[in-house]
Amino acid sequence: MSETSPSPKLLYCRCAYAQVVPQSVKDGVLAKLCDSGAGFESVADLCEMAAHRDERLKAFADSTPIRIAACFPRVVRGLFRQAECPLPEDGVEILNMRVQSIDEVSEAMLKA
Repeated sequence: MSETSPSPKLLYCRCAYAQVVPQSVKDGVLAKLCDSGAGFESVADLCEMAAHRDERLKAFADSTPIRIAACFPRVVRGLFRQAECPLPEDGVEILNMRVQSIDEVSEAMLKA
């Protein structure tokens, strides 16, 4: 068994439809992720994906460790439960772009 844990998958939610995350924070975090050169996946809206039971949510739930930049952790977990693919308790870090700063979210997403 390897002593180093795998790098987490990075998932960025654009929150395109709910309009609950400040636009400046969404844009700032996205810019820092892009500038970092790190690989990440961007989705338009986790809420919409959950409403349509998008099959990609199961793939994300199975991709631990994972870091998700979205909104409130309880909401994100609820969306995955709604789509019948709950996130595991371990290996999931959810950053809240509604209340955290651009730097807080992007640094947490990109930490080693």
